[in-house]
Amino acid sequence: MAEFSNPNQKGGSQDNGSLFILMAVMVVIFFGLQYYKAKHNPQTESPAKQAASSPTQTPAPLPTATAQLGSQIGSLGGQTVTIPAVQGTAESTTTVENELYKITFSNRGAQATEWILKRFKDVDGQPLNLIHAEAAKTVGYPLSLYTYDAGLTASLAQALYVPSATGALTAPANLTFKYAAGGYEVTKTFSFDESYVLHADTLVTKDGAPIRSLLAWPGGFGDQADAMAYAGSQLDTSTYGKEEHVAPKKISGGNTLTGPFDWAGVSDLYFASIFLPDHAETSTVATLETQFSVPKVAPPSRNAVDTRPALIRWFARVFGHSNTTTLDPVKDYVKVPLIGAALGDASGHTKTRIFAGPKAVDVLKNIHAADPKVTLEPLLDFGFFGIIGKYLFLALRAINEHVSKNWGWDIVWLTILINLIILPLRIKTMQSGLKMQRIQPQMDAIKAKYKNLKMTDPKRNDMNAEIMELQKREGVNMFGGCVPTLIQMPLLFAMFGMLPKVVEMRQAHWYWLPDLSAADPYHILPIVMILSQFLVQFYTPSPGVDPQQQKMMAFMMPAFSGYMTWNYSSGLALYWSVGNLISIATQQIMNQTSIGREMREIAAKRARRKGGNGPQTIQGKPGKR
Repeated sequence: MAEFSNPNQKGGSQDNGSLFILMAVMVVIFFGLQYYKAKHNPQTESPAKQAASSPTQTPAPLPTATAQLGSQIGSLGGQTVTIPAVQGTAESTTTVENELYKITFSNRGAQATEWILKRFKDVDGQPLNLIHAEAAKTVGYPLSLYTYDAGLTASLAQALYVPSATGALTAPANLTFKYAAGGYEVTKTFSFDESYVLHADTLVTKDGAPIRSLLAWPGGFGDQADAMAYAGSQLDTSTYGKEEHVAPKKISGGNTLTGPFDWAGVSDLYFASIFLPDHAETSTVATLETQFSVPKVAPPSRNAVDTRPALIRWFARVFGHSNTTTLDPVKDYVKVPLIGAALGDASGHTKTRIFAGPKAVDVLKNIHAADPKVTLEPLLDFGFFGIIGKYLFLALRAINEHVSKNWGWDIVWLTILINLIILPLRIKTMQSGLKMQRIQPQMDAIKAKYKNLKMTDPKRNDMNAEIMELQKREGVNMFGGCVPTLIQMPLLFAMFGMLPKVVEMRQAHWYWLPDLSAADPYHILPIVMILSQFLVQFYTPSPGVDPQQQKMMAFMMPAFSGYMTWNYSSGLALYWSVGNLISIATQQIMNQTSIGREMREIAAKRARRKGGNGPQTIQGKPGKR
């Protein structure tokens, strides 16, 4: 739980400065994360510099699938060679299945037309097809071949290959597709095991000589339902163990990046298609990008039945989240970059493994590149506070495995645990605040001695020196009240970077929340967040702070927290809201202790003095109110 107010503020300009320092740090970190993300996603290298070294083929169009079978004549090194034609006569499919996926291949293009992940669901509650079905009709299907000639690429995607098997295969298995016509020979062999990884061996030759062809995942994933999901996509590469993540707006279609690559591919928030070449040193990557029209917000499930409670349905009507919402093809759609990647070997003969599955920590850390020291774990990028986010997630997962089995309750339990750990710091903070209040009259007297000095007068340094000496003599730490906040702020921003990116949170339910990785569709938690943040400001003592500044902070911080959670991960809003409620309860209890009562009495006495009632003497120890 993020606590922004300092319960031990000092009086005068230093007190006011502390408030603004904390606020400024919060804002700087928030917007600094955006800058870090842009900085961390560098522009891909332009292919113009590599045009000379990238062999571009301009062959004659391949014969169509209905071309007459026979022998094709080519020439190689001045000698005549005979290349037997190999073509399919009709379209057929082959499915390969294990416990994790079911992939359907078509012999047209020898490419995957369906890639079902059995352990994940789409928005309609059906097994998730990892292939973006609509996009594939435009940009092509996964495991198609990309060449530097658009005509050849299109011909290879439409040709009818001859498969080594049709029907259903169960992993471990091998599947080979062959095609030969017009002097071209194409061989694509895929090997499958029990994991999310398969191996591909592809070769395209012209008159017996290899030509540059790359294995492609042309663009998009089946879980991308709205513009926000596409914004989370990126090009991911690793070179000598150093990873890079490139945002869609920084990718130009057709760029060629030269290796070495430990791994390279594309991903969205939760899923990825990554190539792990057998020969990293000679691998190259072509970046693919197409403008695609998508809904601004995810359309409602076609199969959903509205079984929500009446109160939730009322919130849905008020805030525009009806299950019967229809999308206007003009107003409700926006153009976004759809990114893809193709990997090949400079020799023309491509051998690579392909990971296509969830960006889950346990899965990624067990997938190694050709260099066994390099894994896919860095593919899951939690941002600037990623190391903290990683351990927070591991803590959440441990709670899920041993305590509640529900990710929403896991967040609640983790929030309680964090607040219990920092409780001693809260108590120390309150004790420090009491000491500060006790010496406040002496601090005011020191400031009064120098009140007529200008801010630029060097003698003001003497004032600060006297105040610091007083605090040191009385055992007061001027930054004592900031410690809990400084501890909790990194936790908050780590949650901010982690919760929307872990696949375990995707479609994780908690009461009215259908997906903890997405925003609260009814904005209930953000409203609770705003109200609870206001109460945190109200109940947390801030002695010596100017009343006008107290009022300003009382409204600014709730507004800021509401803005952060309104359209963001509901898991973050849950963490923050529960933390606020715990903070309110804790502060209420602490306010009833002897320290709390004394702090309130000192604050009231100071307020009466400022109100012109003159100094009053308290007889005896103040009692409980």
